Amino acid sequence: MSINMIGEYFGVFLILIGSVMAVISAIGILRLPDVYTRSHAATKSSTLAVLLSLLGTFIYFWASENFISVRLLLGITFVFLTAPVSGHLITRAAYRSNVKLADSSTEDALEELFKK
Repeated sequence: MSINMIGEYFGVFLILIGSVMAVISAIGILRLPDVYTRSHAATKSSTLAVLLSLLGTFIYFWASENFISVRLLLGITFVFLTAPVSGHLITRAAYRSNVKLADSSTEDALEELFKK
C-alpha cells in the first residue's frame, strides 16, 4: 500500500465524517427549540462539516494527483473565519429584536447587559 493510497483513503474518510456531521447539523437545526440553539447547531457543526469535507477533498487531490488547490485552501480559510462571525451576528440581531428564548431556557445571561 503506497503513501498516496493512504492519503486518498484518509481524504475520503474526512469527506465521510464531514457528511455525517452535516446530517447531524441538519437534525439539530430541525429539532432544537429556538433561534439561539438552532444558530449554535448551524454554525458549530455545519462549519465543522464543511471544513472536514473541504480538507478531505484537498488531501484527496493532493495524494491522488499531486495537485494543491489554492481555491480549496481559500475556501477553508473563508468558511473558518466567516461562519462563526455570521452566526454570532444573526443571534445578536435576534436578541436585539426581542426574539424570546425557549421555555426550557433557564437563564438569560445578556439581560442585564442590554438593559443599560
